[in-house]
Amino acid sequence: MIDDVTGVTLAAASTLDKELKGKIKTGANVDAAKKVGELIANRAKQKKVKEVVFDRGGYLFHGRVKALADAAREAGLKF
Repeated sequence: MIDDVTGVTLAAASTLDKELKGKIKTGANVDAAKKVGELIANRAKQKKVKEVVFDRGGYLFHGRVKALADAAREAGLKF
């Protein structure tokens, strides 16, 4: 998550984070994307961020991209 006004990174999450290392077998599937979505939503809550704009970076909104977004929404992040 990046604050576009100030250019500061507020939070980040990936399958390489120590919190997810033992919980996922591979970072290249829908289940891993769901875990990353939950993690980024939790980190956003810690920073008191409730609403974001989701930039999919040109990727189609399906598969892992959709799984990440849906998991973040379910965890309370508003898009």
